[in-house]
Amino acid sequence: MIGECCGSCGTAAYRGDSVFATDIANDVLWADFRDFALSYNIRACWSSPFTSQAGEVLGTFAISHKFPCHPTPHHLEILKTATHIASIATETVRAAEALQKANNELERKVAERTSELRKALLDLQQTQAQLVHSEKMSSLGQMVAGVAHEINNPISFIAGNIEYANRYINDLLDLIAVYQEQYPQLNPTIAAKIKTIDLEYLCDDLPKLMASMTVGSERITEIVLGLRNFSRLDEAKMKSVDIHEGIDNTLMILNHQLTLPNNLPDIQIVKEYGKIPKAKCYANQLNQVFMNILNNAIYALKDNLKHWQSKNQTPTIKIKTSLIDKEIVLISIKDNGCGMNSEIQEHIFDPFFTTKPVGQGTGLGLSISYQIVVEKHQGKLSCISALGQGTEFQIEIPIQILSSQQ
Repeated sequence: MIGECCGSCGTAAYRGDSVFATDIANDVLWADFRDFALSYNIRACWSSPFTSQAGEVLGTFAISHKFPCHPTPHHLEILKTATHIASIATETVRAAEALQKANNELERKVAERTSELRKALLDLQQTQAQLVHSEKMSSLGQMVAGVAHEINNPISFIAGNIEYANRYINDLLDLIAVYQEQYPQLNPTIAAKIKTIDLEYLCDDLPKLMASMTVGSERITEIVLGLRNFSRLDEAKMKSVDIHEGIDNTLMILNHQLTLPNNLPDIQIVKEYGKIPKAKCYANQLNQVFMNILNNAIYALKDNLKHWQSKNQTPTIKIKTSLIDKEIVLISIKDNGCGMNSEIQEHIFDPFFTTKPVGQGTGLGLSISYQIVVEKHQGKLSCISALGQGTEFQIEIPIQILSSQQ
């Protein structure tokens, strides 16, 4: 311990001056350490600090004695010489260590700077990719949310009134039935009108028509909810979400792209959903991953129409989910397209790498998807493909991310 009343050495280091305790048994500087010293048969202790050239106390050098006594001139000379040598030796060692540390630091900084220069272009590209893609997805999300909001108001009005319309129509049909029962003899004008409007068919078909409208309004309500869930503009924070719901909402957005021209069969979506729990993740960002991968799968199936014209095969995207070790959700998205060679596979997650023609792809989708899965969700994103064997992307997302500092 260093401070006032911390024995001879602690006090000398604190004061920066020599301390001579001639009788520890009665010296106030040793009050808290007296029993300790006496147990080792130490009764006198003379201590001098040694310092750096700047005056910093580096340590102390002490002589102890088993009897109470004062230091002799010989003892004082020993302390003076010892502290002088200790000061020089310590300064020399510290200077050597500082020089070595400076060399090591310089080498480290040179290595770091070299590494930074190598990565500078890639980092810039990734930053640009993130900004461009985030802006793109934000615009898409805002547009989707806006469309959903605009549709929601009129469909809510329609859905809310269909129930009353059904009730009123049934009441009117019941009234017509009562009239027919009470007045079976019709005048020619009414009989002609009944024949003109085909009343029997109308009474039979009108409930079916209303039922169909009810189903349609419910479907539109589901679509609006799906649009709102896909955009998730208010969900920038991590939360537990249904992975299947995110996939279904994304498929709904892409549904119009599943049609192939030239009377070819539409792209089929095969879903093999396993029993998986909700996963804690960034829902809007995970939807971006599904959007990017499904978009690429659809493009791959549409890119070679001759393949489907020459083969008796249906273009298909199979989506499968399962649980690994009760801790990780595995999402597999596989198409039966033409696949890709190993050279392309090596670069598919690189920023700005694309096999699409100019103007049809930026090469950002899979790079951003990789960042979202690996960096944001501590998961894995891998690609399995071979020429003629289709392409499969596997997404692994932990159910519970260990930390959410991202």
